[in-house]
Amino acid sequence: MTRFRLAALTLILCVLTGVIAGQAQGEVYRAAFSANGYTLIVEVLDDDLAHFELAVTPEGATTLDAPIATSLMIAKTDYPGATSLEFPSTDVIQTPEMRIEVDSAALCVTVTDRTREPELTLTTICPLEDDGALNGLSFAQMGTTDIYGLGERFRARGGTDGTWMGERRMPGNQYGNAQTGFNGGNVANAQFPILYALGEGTNNYAAFIDSVAPLGWAFTADPFTMMTRVVPLRWYVMTGSDLRDLRADYMELTGVPPVPPQQMFGLWLSEYGYDNWDELLYVLDSMREENFPLDGFVLDLLWFGGIETGASQMGALAWDEGAFPEPAAMIAQLRDEYGIGIMTIEEPYVSETARGYADALAAGVLVPQCDGCDPVRFDEWWGIGSMVDFTNPDAAAWWHDQRRQHLIDAGVMAHWTDLGEPEDYDPSGYYYGGADHASVHNLYNLYWSRSVWEGYQRSAVERRPFVMSRSGTSGSQRYGVAMWSGDIAANLASLSEQMNVQMQMSLSGIDYFGSDVGGFFRQGIDPILGMDGLYTLWYANSALTDVPLRPHTFNVQNFYATAPTLVGDLASNCANTILRYELSPYLYTLAHRAYQFSEPAFPPLVYYFQDDAAARTIGSQKMIGSQMMMAVLTDYTPEATTVYLPSGGWFNYRTGEFYESTGSSIEVAPTVERTAQAPLFVRDGAVIPLMRVDDMTLNTLGQRTDGTIDNSIVFAVYHAAQDGSFTLIEDDGETMAYQDGAIRETRVDHQASEGAITVTVNPASGTYDGAPTERDLEIRLISPMPVSQVLINGEAMPRMTADSGYGWMIRSDGTVIVLAGVVPVDQALTITFVE
Repeated sequence: MTRFRLAALTLILCVLTGVIAGQAQGEVYRAAFSANGYTLIVEVLDDDLAHFELAVTPEGATTLDAPIATSLMIAKTDYPGATSLEFPSTDVIQTPEMRIEVDSAALCVTVTDRTREPELTLTTICPLEDDGALNGLSFAQMGTTDIYGLGERFRARGGTDGTWMGERRMPGNQYGNAQTGFNGGNVANAQFPILYALGEGTNNYAAFIDSVAPLGWAFTADPFTMMTRVVPLRWYVMTGSDLRDLRADYMELTGVPPVPPQQMFGLWLSEYGYDNWDELLYVLDSMREENFPLDGFVLDLLWFGGIETGASQMGALAWDEGAFPEPAAMIAQLRDEYGIGIMTIEEPYVSETARGYADALAAGVLVPQCDGCDPVRFDEWWGIGSMVDFTNPDAAAWWHDQRRQHLIDAGVMAHWTDLGEPEDYDPSGYYYGGADHASVHNLYNLYWSRSVWEGYQRSAVERRPFVMSRSGTSGSQRYGVAMWSGDIAANLASLSEQMNVQMQMSLSGIDYFGSDVGGFFRQGIDPILGMDGLYTLWYANSALTDVPLRPHTFNVQNFYATAPTLVGDLASNCANTILRYELSPYLYTLAHRAYQFSEPAFPPLVYYFQDDAAARTIGSQKMIGSQMMMAVLTDYTPEATTVYLPSGGWFNYRTGEFYESTGSSIEVAPTVERTAQAPLFVRDGAVIPLMRVDDMTLNTLGQRTDGTIDNSIVFAVYHAAQDGSFTLIEDDGETMAYQDGAIRETRVDHQASEGAITVTVNPASGTYDGAPTERDLEIRLISPMPVSQVLINGEAMPRMTADSGYGWMIRSDGTVIVLAGVVPVDQALTITFVE
């Protein structure tokens, strides 16, 4: 065994097995251990983060001058190193927070969390061999009881709840990412190689496998195993105080999500596909007739001419102006008259019959069969053709500049990247730099997403990039990617598993994850619910979890509808649409918090209630930020839905009823005024900013049918026993200026004193282009405390019997409504509710 060290905090010289090694001031510490033909390199990046590489021992001396290599999944490579290091023995490395002990004979690594009292040994990670060849790693179970993360994979388990413990997580195909069959549909299997191992209380660690190879995990026995035949193996281990700390470290490593355009938090209608503008306008008319707000339409492949046999336009990315004439003018009309945006689909394939194929071929943007050879060639459902090499920077730039940029110039708001697993591929493909398909497959969609992001930057586009992708991997989120689950089937089993998958995707770094609401394949509709019942349920759930909220289906023969005005229970769909838009200021603030603080927008209960054993396996309930919680509806007409309330105070959002829970379940009526709505609860102490929504509301931007913009804001304050605060974050909703500080923050505090609750709306801090200088302000108090008087800045307010624009009133459900009128945003406002 030989061991080498380089770098850390003090200069030292040591001789180990005849080798001189040194540590340089202020650098990352590295050490190497060799045995049995393999070399293990340890890199200490931070007090709670270590990086490892296990490889066949190279010929000649091992050098530690360069850091361990990283893949495209990694965003941060400039870690400072540990604040201090100790070496209790030759095979032990200690930071203030973690201990790394190397078994120099077996090259196993034992990781201990030093911040615990007593110190907690987390796991031992060892090489796995098969017939003498390295084929993975094993992780000692030790105190681990629950496993989370690992990306997207649907499992037939018969319910929404459950973690990875006792299960296997296998790749979708021989390369990894793939569409796989599930209960009548085809859903995504996307590899995000982040594992969270939780034990009792807040005992935990995380491991990230920085590998582009397909990984197979087994959590059915001790030790757990991760299997792959691609070496070297590179991985990170993170320690932390809790799951929140671990996820933040993972997001720092792979990148935080930028804030999506504000309109992505509204409703977007989609189908495969709208045949022409007339069909789209027919659906739009139905929405306006029923006074539904709407933020956009998503155009499937018919916008560029479809894939007719012998004339496929796959990859043309040019408008079929016979069906979609004057696209720039129509996009502008939809935006100006209705406040609606357009998202267009693109695929990575180019049919030989598509307009522009010859240009793409001549430009060398297609994946060749070998260096200097013709492109790979497919004969598939979309036509005969090839695929774009997004791994090639020049090809990716050409594709954006020559195929995508004209759409952005015409006003297209977002990009729907489909089939990017990739669905079709040639194993012999020769990618940029001589890479083979195996080394590219699981990163392909990540390269594609990066090409969109870099294209916007290169073209100095002020608008934010937004990509809705069917596949991806760790790091996709930093390029403005939301994901959806693929061509899911229209049945309850698929809806239930969608909600479990969402739990894992949230912890894997994808804050914005959704589905084809109502189901893509509708041939096998649930015989009891029928299409109307299933759509209504699905829509009620997704209105609280999906970004964007996007009904979609296979409808080339015009058998099905996706608009909530044309399918399902109209009253229920209306109520759930209004709820989604009401919550949009809160949801948009969560997006800013995801960007600023790495907080997930829709985490599972375990994220905030890790030490609650009952919350560990629950996938059927979601937190919405830290202040709200929803429960999934899985039956259209049940007498009640069981909802677990973690310890603390909770308000029923719809009724205002208060519950003080010690960690117990309650039964909640799933219908409100005969409409199907998912149970929704708010934590005691919360402040929820809301949007006013009425028949004139067009979109999440507050645009209205009379051409005005409603800048009013409602703050709903929930106070039983807990004081609290919340900061509303706003920006222009469209550009990247927020990344340069162009945001406005408004903090609202509430606290109780003897016989009163005082709410303070603090002066707004910061501004952005178009920010209002004053706004109509409404405060709602939801509290068990009876109110007899309301003071505004110390002066008594008049009590109203109806909405008169200024004063206070008590609603039938007990909510106290305060209409404060138009208030300058730079002035503080104090509302005192007197018992």
